Amino acid sequence: MSSVTVSSVPASSVSVPGIAPGAAPGIEPQTAPVEERPTPAPSADLHGHPVGGLDLDALNAGFEAAQPQQVVEWAAKQFGRDAVMSSSFGADSAVLLHMATRVLPAIRIVMVDTGYLFPETHAFMEELRQRLDLNVWVYRTHNDPIAYLQRAGEGDPHWRKDIEACCAANKIEPFVRAMRQLKPAAWLRGVRRDQARTRQAMSFVEWDKRYGCYAVSPLLNWTPRDIHYYLKQHDLPYHPLREKNYVSIGCNPESCTQPVQLGQDPRSGRWAGKDKLECGINVTNNSLDSANL
Repeated sequence: MSSVTVSSVPASSVSVPGIAPGAAPGIEPQTAPVEERPTPAPSADLHGHPVGGLDLDALNAGFEAAQPQQVVEWAAKQFGRDAVMSSSFGADSAVLLHMATRVLPAIRIVMVDTGYLFPETHAFMEELRQRLDLNVWVYRTHNDPIAYLQRAGEGDPHWRKDIEACCAANKIEPFVRAMRQLKPAAWLRGVRRDQARTRQAMSFVEWDKRYGCYAVSPLLNWTPRDIHYYLKQHDLPYHPLREKNYVSIGCNPESCTQPVQLGQDPRSGRWAGKDKLECGINVTNNSLDSANL
């Protein structure tokens, strides 16, 4: 696991096999500009290693010893304005938003408004948008929130009988639509390995067939302690619901997000009592998972 001394490792000290380090901080991009690199073939292996694309084995081996800022700097050099990032404006979202906008101030930030977000989430987004001068692109569900519940036979607005269907219609569809419209070369996301077992095998850079771009996860090796230290170091806020013991924050039905008690798994507040661990957006498995999109 990484230590909390975020700035103690000089960027130039990280060596990635097959990539020549330059004078600028961070890991140098691989050769050939984006537009000259072949698109990974559909036959890319299960790990997403494309033929003629980036050398993911070399990159990921190097990034295991890197700091998240170095991964972000590499992505900025490698993809430039062809990169986007996603943010749920959840509990710890300020960390990656701050990191990314230090090197890519105008990066497009995709935020999905499902129609069922907490009011505090909207307020938190506006706070960070103004403070960090964020370029937020909000993609909304096509469904009217009340009409969807009636049509889906969901009689209790505080609880979902069919969570998968609601996620598919109101969260995954808008995100897939965003990615199809924006057509990024890379997508920065804030997932961490310690958040769920579904994320423990993730790599820093993966080829995502669903979105047709590279998925870059700079925070993968960080812990809650690292996150807390970075927020304190840069005087950044947590989501306001953290004060009410909400650790992982999604939509507002109690079936989807609940506060977590001391000693409980941080992810236990999401879809409590269900085997579900992911909404589906961050599942890089070369399929469209339960959403059938």
